Amino acid sequence: MSELENEKVENTTEQEEPKTENIQNEVVEEQQVESKEAELTAKLAEMQDRYLRLSAEFDNYRRRTLKEKMDLNKTAGEEIFVSLLPIVDDFERALSSMNDAKDISSVKDGVSLIYNKIIALLTQKGIKVMDALNADFDADFHEAITKIPVDKKKNKGKVMDVVSKGYMLDEKVIRYAKVVVGE
Repeated sequence: MSELENEKVENTTEQEEPKTENIQNEVVEEQQVESKEAELTAKLAEMQDRYLRLSAEFDNYRRRTLKEKMDLNKTAGEEIFVSLLPIVDDFERALSSMNDAKDISSVKDGVSLIYNKIIALLTQKGIKVMDALNADFDADFHEAITKIPVDKKKNKGKVMDVVSKGYMLDEKVIRYAKVVVGE
């Protein structure tokens, strides 16, 4: 072989080696990409599973708290009604004894005792009667039924008469006091 032919063979061999190296590098890169892809796919599947579990757990929590709230409302109402039953019994006894009663003062005393029991029960449950008479009119606590003219300037804007008492449960108004306001 001549020198020229040797040179061509050497050049060809030198060119083939980089091509093989490039192919090997591409294969390695492709494997790395595939492994990253597999890793990301696994991570995505794990995150989706976590999301589904968390969503199901939240739904269960929501249902459970709703059921507990409904049960609590039922129980709270039951407790109040059970507390009222002895007072209803007292009223029934008073009604039956009114027909035979000859002494009106004893009937009045009996009704007064029953009234006091009801007020004590309401107080025990956290209900307070609002004192509205002669107070300044406040729309947050009072409902004006009508206005009446007053002689004294100091009575203007004041509650002159209470038609229906107002009640509060703790610090929340559960019934506004129906009042007559001085004008």
